[in-house]
Amino acid sequence: MIIRQEYTEKLKAFKDKQLIKVVSGIRRCGKSTLLRMFQEDLIESGVGKDQIISINFEDPDYVYLTSYKALYDYIKERLLPDKKNYIFLDEIQNVTDYQKAVDGLFIKENVDVYITGSNAYFLSGELSTLLSGRYVEIKMLPLSFKEYLSALPDKIDLPAKYTQYLTHSSFPYTLELGNDEIRTYLDGIYNTVILKDVVQRKNIADVSGLENIIKFMFDNIGNITSPKKISDTLGSSGRKISNHTVENYLSALIDSFILYKTSRYDVKGKQYLRTSEKYYLVDIGLRYFLLGSKKADIGRILENIVYLELLRRGYEVYIGKVGNLEVDFVAIKRGISGDVEYYQVAQTVQLPETWEREMKPLESIKDHNPKFLLTLDNEPVSSHKGIKQIYALDWLLEYH
Repeated sequence: MIIRQEYTEKLKAFKDKQLIKVVSGIRRCGKSTLLRMFQEDLIESGVGKDQIISINFEDPDYVYLTSYKALYDYIKERLLPDKKNYIFLDEIQNVTDYQKAVDGLFIKENVDVYITGSNAYFLSGELSTLLSGRYVEIKMLPLSFKEYLSALPDKIDLPAKYTQYLTHSSFPYTLELGNDEIRTYLDGIYNTVILKDVVQRKNIADVSGLENIIKFMFDNIGNITSPKKISDTLGSSGRKISNHTVENYLSALIDSFILYKTSRYDVKGKQYLRTSEKYYLVDIGLRYFLLGSKKADIGRILENIVYLELLRRGYEVYIGKVGNLEVDFVAIKRGISGDVEYYQVAQTVQLPETWEREMKPLESIKDHNPKFLLTLDNEPVSSHKGIKQIYALDWLLEYH
């Protein structure tokens, strides 16, 4: 079992705090395993097994609890009046009006509530209004490269391990599977997310149109795009789809945590821009599964990996606009400090013209915040006019 330390530490930090702990993330990224590990930690710390109530709503055994009143009554009957009770509700979005049950449990002084969900919309609307200021969200992703490597029997030949990480997928359970089994497993994840979390929720009739958009987005990670551009591109190839429909489908894919949208940030003007967004994919293995290896753009794939790692490290991430130039990422630390870092990502900068192209945007930023150039050129860390060039695999493993 892989220890997801950054997430377990967050849960420990909020233990017994008067807040609902919400773990969100794409299906199969490890949320259920995280809750089991945390429950084991509770028991090791002296919490009795009778103080823990854990329900996974993807288990058919609990289908009779998928109305909020049945769930609330079931848990209420099992609460110990003279002890702290720890309640774990996994895939809570399967419970109708679940927020009413969660709110009813939350107001009890001897209850500590933990819930998970696989769709962003389960934290929207009524729940966010009802529980405003009373919950903390822990956003979970599949394995980082460092976590993935920790589960392998040897750590030699990092480039080969990185390729395996990309092609075999970062979903934790793939480490237990063979190559053919991985493809079947990813097919299951893809179809579950698309059919259950997108098609059913949005009542989509044109599933083939949705899949055309998915293939377009998977093929265009790290490229500036817009619903109109997607609509025009698909239309030019004979697959007509309206801007509004594209927006609707993109929203559903983002809500299901399969895509992440990144906005632009004007570095000089210190303001957020609402045009020309980029999209990144939660797992590159899904891209290989859907598109194959012929469309593998190593530079943009690396950019996707760096984007996700910055999210893991607690940054808000934007595309940087510097006059007419673009910096791949402006990373702003969440919290009081609001520290800013700039990142340029490239497969290689061995050619002089590539070096100049990648360095120019960073050099044009005149403030004194840290600036980094990450590449797959396996060279020692070096500095050029205050810009640190780092081997990307070392950065993913060690550099903070």
